Amino acid sequence: MTSTQDLTGTPDQDDLAYNVFAKACPSRGTLEHVTGRWGGLTLGALYEGSLRFNELRRRVDGVSEKMLSQTLHALERDGLVHREAQPTNPPRVDYELTPLGREVAERLLALIHCVEGAMDDVLASRTRYDETRGAL
Repeated sequence: MTSTQDLTGTPDQDDLAYNVFAKACPSRGTLEHVTGRWGGLTLGALYEGSLRFNELRRRVDGVSEKMLSQTLHALERDGLVHREAQPTNPPRVDYELTPLGREVAERLLALIHCVEGAMDDVLASRTRYDETRGAL
């Protein structure tokens, strides 16, 4: 670890060219695409492999066609998802993660697994909170 890295081995904020905490920083938009409900779930689903639009829509339960389309466009524009259109009749379109998308999805899945593994504690905390707040 050098003086320009924090304890996780990532560069210190002062050494980065972008700062997501700055209002005008373009990284903020990408962070929103990645951490938004549909973006995170879409990246996680695509980590398993290439999927067609309707396969992806079934995998990401609850997403509308419109929201999935918007999400895929944003992730493709950010360079996280690759769209492959086959010149067949009917047209076949497959979506897969780019190398950058794969790296982001790995980190996101670690967070997802952490949250899933902690849900018993989270649910117990919610119950305690609701009981305490209801008594006020």
